Amino acid sequence: MKKILIVEDDHKLNDGIRLALRNEFLCLQAFSLQSAAALYKEQPADLIILDVNLPDGSGIDFMTEIRKTDTVPVILLTANKMEMDIVSGLELGANDYITKPFSLMVLRARVGVQLRNEKASSGVYRMGDFCFDFDKMEFAKGSDPLELSKTEQRLLRCLIENKGRNLSRSQLIDYIWQGDTEYVEEHALTVVVNRLRNKLGSDPECIKTVYGVGYTWTRI
Repeated sequence: MKKILIVEDDHKLNDGIRLALRNEFLCLQAFSLQSAAALYKEQPADLIILDVNLPDGSGIDFMTEIRKTDTVPVILLTANKMEMDIVSGLELGANDYITKPFSLMVLRARVGVQLRNEKASSGVYRMGDFCFDFDKMEFAKGSDPLELSKTEQRLLRCLIENKGRNLSRSQLIDYIWQGDTEYVEEHALTVVVNRLRNKLGSDPECIKTVYGVGYTWTRI
């Protein structure tokens, strides 16, 4: 699953963007440049939705710094409608530029345009004696089939598609329960992780607990 970093200090808008994209993408949220820089360093994204005017600086400056080492697609958000602002943003490396207010449906379409040339995942993963086919919902360890619940499948896919990266409990909960987390108890994730671990076996352990953070998939 593609990962999108949303950098927007308006919490309501940031949450709205996440909700609009959550079914297709894993969304990371930042509300300042400082938090965005730290988050992007820890978990590089496949696309950045970036507000130009942030409490601790300019989003364009942040993008310019990223462009020194990375070609990740960037969609700028701004309340400025002057033509020169749009031209400057594009010339400095933005892939697209949307002025506020905007339709979340339009934003979703523009995100799709930026990512449409990326090779789509086949949904099939082979790692050692494991074979996971998420499209057909067929899972096996060697010649033994694995029966996984829908929540276990979502957890497994999220971990595998972000293998080697530390995923927070809140990110996993949001992905597994598709944002409908109001009635999800914190302990529910621990239960799903333990069930999946037991089914996969522990030789070697595939799902590592990152204390104080969440979990990571270690099997390559």
